[in-house]
Amino acid sequence: MFKFALAVVITASISLSAIGKPPVKIIFDTDMGNDVDDALALAVIHALADRNECELLAVTVTKDHAECAAFIDLVNTFFNRPDTPIGVVKDGMAPARSKFTVLASQTDGDRQRYPHDLISGKNAPEAVVLLRKTLAAQPDHSVVIVQVGFSTNLSRLMDSKPDDHCKLTGIQLINKKVHHLEVMAGSFKKIGAAKRFLEYNVRIDISNAKKLIEDWPSPVIMSGFEIGISLPYPARSILNDFNYVKHHPISAAYQLYMPTPHERPTWDLTSVLHGVRPDRNYFGLSPRGRIKVHADGYTEFIATESGNRQFLTMTAEQRAMTLETLVNLSSQPPTK
Repeated sequence: MFKFALAVVITASISLSAIGKPPVKIIFDTDMGNDVDDALALAVIHALADRNECELLAVTVTKDHAECAAFIDLVNTFFNRPDTPIGVVKDGMAPARSKFTVLASQTDGDRQRYPHDLISGKNAPEAVVLLRKTLAAQPDHSVVIVQVGFSTNLSRLMDSKPDDHCKLTGIQLINKKVHHLEVMAGSFKKIGAAKRFLEYNVRIDISNAKKLIEDWPSPVIMSGFEIGISLPYPARSILNDFNYVKHHPISAAYQLYMPTPHERPTWDLTSVLHGVRPDRNYFGLSPRGRIKVHADGYTEFIATESGNRQFLTMTAEQRAMTLETLVNLSSQPPTK
């Protein structure tokens, strides 16, 4: 009964979107493989794309393992977008193999369990090259970049030089093509007893995070650690909502990473949701300001009217609505 009701909601949403604003152009920059919320976030992007609310232009990877790109291609293929361009980091962070990207090599006999044609990130273009090519082809001020991993790729984009795809420098290209940047990183609320909470995405690549968070030229909206951890993904959804197919890559990945009854925080999903639906009241926004990244990776928000940095906030009332939305989008079946 639930799936039939969900299908009605999906159809209605597609119809409403078709007569509303154009789809948000998204580039998804991810450390896919380090945590399973990246996989859930990519599923949310595909669900919103099926509703004509966003267009997935490219996915770039900041975890430096060749299997990560193959897993992303697997997910894109499952959601009927097999030709989505994928770019990979070179000499990046976290080269260890993931617990769940091994799904890219699973077989049933002599056939891939999850069909895809990018077998290794070694066969994918370098991320900055793909970012420059993708941005250059888009209308001015039209692209929302969602970064949910390390800052390596986007920091390098800032430093990039003119090339065959675009005669602009990296900073010029960002100023011309990017609408704003959504980043899952940092923390802007006291976490437990820690006086200086050091969030993973920042502390693993502090120098690039500092460059990005402090110097990226367009507006930046941060989703801090405190947002995603207050929205644990329900185990019941993993167990029940993905069973419309025998093998679902998202629920399979979740169980490989940390099996239910564990309920994983939805950190990366929040940046995707706000990037595509900023005006649905899922979150509040802090005052404008700037963010200082300290030498240890601590992120300090400094309010100033002239700043173009903000971070997400959330009330108890927003929490219930936001979590329900994330669950419905994550588990939405492909519609194409």
